[in-house]
Parts: sequence; C-alpha cells; structure tokens
Amino acid sequence: MNPQELKQVLSHGLLSFPVTDFDANGDFNQRGYAERLEWLAPFGASALFAAGGTGEFFSLTHGEYSSIIKTAVDTCRGKVPILAGAGGPTRSAIQFAQEAERQGAAGLLLLPHYLTEASQDGLVRHVEEVCKSTNLGVVVYNRANCRLDADSLEILADRCPNLIGFKDGIGDIELMVSIWRRIGHRFSYLGGLPTAEVFAAAYKAIGTPVYSSAVFNFVPKLAMDFYHATAAGDIATTDRLLDQFFLPLLKIRNRKGGYAVSMVKAGCRLVGHSAGPVRAPLTELTQEEEDMLHKLILAQGA
Repeated sequence: MNPQELKQVLSHGLLSFPVTDFDANGDFNQRGYAERLEWLAPFGASALFAAGGTGEFFSLTHGEYSSIIKTAVDTCRGKVPILAGAGGPTRSAIQFAQEAERQGAAGLLLLPHYLTEASQDGLVRHVEEVCKSTNLGVVVYNRANCRLDADSLEILADRCPNLIGFKDGIGDIELMVSIWRRIGHRFSYLGGLPTAEVFAAAYKAIGTPVYSSAVFNFVPKLAMDFYHATAAGDIATTDRLLDQFFLPLLKIRNRKGGYAVSMVKAGCRLVGHSAGPVRAPLTELTQEEEDMLHKLILAQGA
C-alpha cells in the first residue's frame, strides 16, 4: 500500500488501536495477541494501529516491537491494514519506522518524541527525519510534547510527500480549524483524543469525521454502532450511548492518570478477551472501579 492509498483508507471509517497482550509475568503473549486481532478484524475497522499508545508502545523493548508488528501484519493480512506506532528519540523512532516497514506494515503513526520540550523548528526536523527514513505513509500524532502548528505542518507537507495524515490528541479547535483551512485535503485528519466518541460530533463538524476508538477493544459492536450513528447524524442513538455508556465511562477513566489504557485492558478481561496486566508505570483499576465498568458493559448487552 503506497502512501496515497493509505491516505484514502484513513479518510473514512472507524480506526482502533488494539491493546498488547502480556502474560501473567508481563511478557509479550504472541498467541493471545494474534487471537485478539482475529477477533477484532471482522468488526469492520478501516485500519488498526499496532503498538500504539493503548498498545503500551512506551513500555516495549525493540525486540518485542518487532514481534508485535510481525504478528499483527501476519494475522491481519488481507483483512485490515496495520499501521505501526513509532516514537521516542528521533534515531529510535527511525529504527522503529524502518523495522515496521521491514515487517510489512502499511504505514506509521508517529508518536511524540521522548521527554524534552522542543521548538517548532526542532519538531519539524524530527518529523522530517523520520519521514525520510521510510517509504511508508506517515501519520503524525499531535499530542503531549509534539504540538505542531499550521506553519510547521505546511513546511512538512511540502518537504515530506509520505506524510499523509494528522491525528489530533490535543483538542484545540482553533488549531484544527487553522490547519484545515491552511492545508486542506493534503492530509487525512483523525480524531485522537482519549475516548474520542465524546468529541466525535464536534470533530465531524470541523472536517474530521474519522477517529480512533479505544472501546473497540472490548465492545467493538457498540463502537461501530456509535460511529455509524455519528456518520448518519443519528443524534438519538449517539445521545443515548453518550449518556448511558461513554460519559459514565469517563468518570472511571478520569480517576487516575494512565487509566485510558488500564480501563481498556480491564474491559477486555471483563468480556472474556483478557490481554493480561498493564506494565509499570501504569496501574490496574481497583475492584470497585472494575465492578463499575462491568455494570456499564452489561447494561449495553455486551
């Protein structure tokens, strides 16, 4: 899949980022991960992000990363395209990007660099060096310490033909509108805020109808139902699901830092598709919180 073909794939439909399976000792569980992808693939996501943020990219070794991307590509070949997460220091991000290409990924999600703040010039250099290290189509994830403005993205659009997507994890509407008005259809635009369904209608209104769903990991049918209702303007359905599921879900997620991932893994366990524990520095939900989540899932018939 060349970058422009990938851009077309990412211009419609629902995206998701599977959790990474670990065994009881916290080691990568390849078989469990393959089974997870086999379960999720038929539900209709346009693409899946392997080793993304919800896949705990930040806690993976380089060796584990290779196994995860290979397993995802091999399992989903002919079913759904796999984009690989890549991030960290620039040279590490390049190594991840090139390994993902070697393993057959369809594209890359460029996650924020590690730790240090940077100027816009520095961010441009970082993204450009990663893009030029690979032939894969690249989606840059704007969040945390990687906050590109419209000027920087315009420079990158000119310099990097394979930079085909922009995923927003900040929620700055003014910035999104300025980027869209400046750059237009040069990129595909993805909503990437945690629990993106809560922001789906607002982002659709500003030209970003595509988003990635975390809850697809454990209630994939509900996630698809919500996406289709949003796309169709079915406000009655989206309002009902927001009130009955997503807004109560936020109350659990917001209790502790890192729960955006921990809650998803707990959900997987509760629906019979356990992905094992989260790795430090993340922490598990308490029993009370897990019971709250279980009630929400059961109330939706999942």
